[in-house]
Formats: sequence, C-alpha cells, structure tokens
Amino acid sequence: MWNMKLVLRLDPMRLRRWHVHLAERIARRTDTQVSVEWSQSAAPLPPAVSILMALERLIYRLPADDITSTAGVPDFAKFQTTPGQADLVLDLTASEPPSGIKTWRLTFDGVADEKAALAALTQWRTPVVRIVDAATGATIVAGHPGTESAAVFTLALGDVLARTATLVIAALDGGLARQLEDSPEAAPLSTRAVAAFAAKSLARAIVSRLYHLCYNAPHWRTGWRFVEGADVIDLRTHPPGGWHDLPDDGSRFYADPFPFEHDGRLYLFAEDFAHALGYGVISVVEFDSKGPIGAPRPVLDTGSHLSYPFVFRHRDAIWMIPESGTAGTIDLYRAATFPDTWIKETTLISGIVASDATLFEHAGRWWMLATVRDNGGAFSDALHVWSAPDITGPWTPHRGNPVLIDIATARPAGHVVLRDGKLIRPFQDCRDGYGAALGLAQITRLDDEGFEQRVETIMRAGPLWPGRRLHTLNRAGRLECIDGSGTARRF
Repeated sequence: MWNMKLVLRLDPMRLRRWHVHLAERIARRTDTQVSVEWSQSAAPLPPAVSILMALERLIYRLPADDITSTAGVPDFAKFQTTPGQADLVLDLTASEPPSGIKTWRLTFDGVADEKAALAALTQWRTPVVRIVDAATGATIVAGHPGTESAAVFTLALGDVLARTATLVIAALDGGLARQLEDSPEAAPLSTRAVAAFAAKSLARAIVSRLYHLCYNAPHWRTGWRFVEGADVIDLRTHPPGGWHDLPDDGSRFYADPFPFEHDGRLYLFAEDFAHALGYGVISVVEFDSKGPIGAPRPVLDTGSHLSYPFVFRHRDAIWMIPESGTAGTIDLYRAATFPDTWIKETTLISGIVASDATLFEHAGRWWMLATVRDNGGAFSDALHVWSAPDITGPWTPHRGNPVLIDIATARPAGHVVLRDGKLIRPFQDCRDGYGAALGLAQITRLDDEGFEQRVETIMRAGPLWPGRRLHTLNRAGRLECIDGSGTARRF
C-alpha cells in the first residue's frame, strides 16, 4: 500500500488542541504518514480573545482542555519529521508555500488566517471554510459549518474547528468541491469587535435567563391546513389563508408534524415534548373535516428523546423512523396496530448521532438522508447519505459522506417529494439559529458517485405564520402541516 507523506504546517504561536486532534486523526489513516513543520507567519491574536474565552470557561463551566484550548510544540513530539520530500503539505498558516511541493491551504471566508474565523464569530455567524490548492487557488473542498451556540464564542469556535477537521478528512478522501450559496467577505478582528461581542452576549444571556424564568423554552407550535388547490411546494410561499394552530396547553409542545392518510382517514404524528418530563415522545391525533379530534395521545415512548416521526407506507405495512439521536441509533418501527402500537423492527444504523432521517425511493433503490454529528461540531450542518435495496437494509454509506457541509441547506425538514419529475427536498436553513427558516431544493444528482442539489426557495415566518422560526413541511392527502416557534408562560 502506498503511504502518502503529509506535512502539517503549523504556526507555533497559534497552536490549539484542535491541531493535535487533527494530526492524530490524519495519522490514523492507514495510508498516510504525518509530520509537522513550523512557520511563524502571523501576528499574535488580540489579547481580548483569550480573555473572553477564559471568562466563558468560568461563566459557563466549560472544560479547560477542549479543542479550542491552547497547545504547545511538545504536544506534537510524536510527529517526527519524515525523511524525504513530502507528497502534500497541508498549510494551516499564512506563509508562502514551498516551491515545487503540492500544497493545500485552509481558508476562512477566503483568508488563510484563523483571525478570519474568529472575526466571523464576533459577527454572530460562522465562516465559510475552504481547502484550496495554494498554487492555483482552486477549491478542493468547501463547507459552511454551523453552531448551536453562537452566543458562546468558545463553543462556537469548537463547532467550527470540529467541522473543519471533517472537511480536511473529506479532502484527503477525494471529496468533491461543493458549491455554496453564500461566501461572505472576511471581517477584521479587533479588540473592539471582541468587546462588542462580549457585551451583546452577556446582555442576551441575561435576557434569556429572564425569559426562561417566565416562559417554557424552547416552545414550538404546529400549523395545519386543508389544501384547496396548490400546496406549499407549488406555491413556494405561505398559502393566502395562512395556518391553523394545533392547540397545546403550554406545559407541552408539538413539533415535527408528519400527517398520514390511512383507510380514508387523516392522522397527524408529532413530537410531543412535555416540559416537566424533559424529553419528547411520539404522539398522534386524528383529523376530521373540521380539524383535530381532541388532543394528541402518546403512541411511542422509549424513555429517551424522540422526535421527527418519519411515517411512511411500504408494501402492506406502515413504518416509522423517529429521530433517536440521543440513543446513538437510527431505528425502524412497524405499526402492529395502527396508529397506537409500534414495534421496533430493527436498527438500521448504530453508533451514530443522526438527526431527521428521511427515506425515499429513487432509481430502484432506497435512499436515506440525515445530518450527522461526527467528532463534535453542530447537529445540523453535515449531510450524510445511505442507500439500500430495501428499507430493512443493509444500508451502505455514500462514498462521499458527508456529501454536504452547509448550515444553510443540510438538515432535512420533511418528506422528499416527486413533483413534475423532480425530486424536491425540504431543508432547514439554520444560519440564524436552529430551525430559523425552511427551504426547498431540487435534488439534481443522486447516485453512488455524488449528490447535488439546487436551492429554489427560502421561506420564513411572517404575517401568515407569526413567530421567529419555520421548521418542517409535510403533506398527506388534504392535510398539510408546518411548525415553528411559539411561546408558553410558566404562570
């Protein structure tokens, strides 16, 4: 087996535990020899950065040895210089590339300097990350990492670095360059920007604490309507008549609505999250011609959090794949007595933290999409694909996984729909926070070699769907459903 000699070029004044973990992860590849060389090429970071991160570790009780913490040259002692010329230099500095040696450079918002990543975080956004050929400027791979912790600088940086490592491994595995919808310009990093972020973060933390004292949060709500004419996929916007709310009593919320039609009757499955219980179960409510008949009732409770009840029919049975990321599995359930009794049929994939698994048939095979949290990072930015001859498997991971790293378009948001010969995929746009907006994309390529999509629509909350978030879209028969943010007072 051919062993690639890879040199990791680092700045000794900018070392983090993340660099150590990245070197170790690359070294675990059976065909790669890793060594480290040093190049001090950038100015020191503003002291305000380390001060802010130290304060956050105290305030939020963050570990002192996570991937964002500082490292030293001795931490790389085991990565001795490999004799002979390198086959590839992975340059994580801003230095000039060595002459005649293939060199890849890591950039944040187009700049080969960690400062650009830090500056983006002070603007409450994550940077676009690229690995480029230093000689030609061509993109090897690209992605837009996400974070669920934009208000905590240290956690957000950790999410970005974790997913950057994913991109490095994807590049070494021969991943294809991904086209991203946005590519913002890099912002300058200054003490003033860090201080402004810290002030805003503290103010938001105080407001959030006061809000949580008065309200149950997060609190979602489900909207429904009977379709008369075009549905949302046809309209590409909210229907003129708006939506009806599925009532809740404030002590619980209903989210991730999946309507289902059976024997001429309509049912709605949803995540049922009781704030006092602290985790979600799957509940169902039947609809008649006027709306829901009573309140949703639980039908599946495993003792750990369940959501996104992906319900579908195959052959002569009705199946469900609820999200069970906290259990580290993707599980398939079968309706023994519809809609109230569900039996676990099999575990499709284990040892995985996956969100919103979505199945559909295409080109004579079954395909499954889900976002995966791999070696840390966000829950919503890395899209993985699997395929199988039948729903029970065996499920084969796509050779390009993750096929997409993009906080704006990765996470599934409902059934993939075949419309006018096109596969239309709802997705969550989480750039402004989890479930902030809903998008529709056409899957333009799906095979063993690649996955491609074209974003066609972004929908947000507004006059016809008040609130701050828009999260899921599904339809069965005449019943169409969405969900988004809600409020529920504690008293």
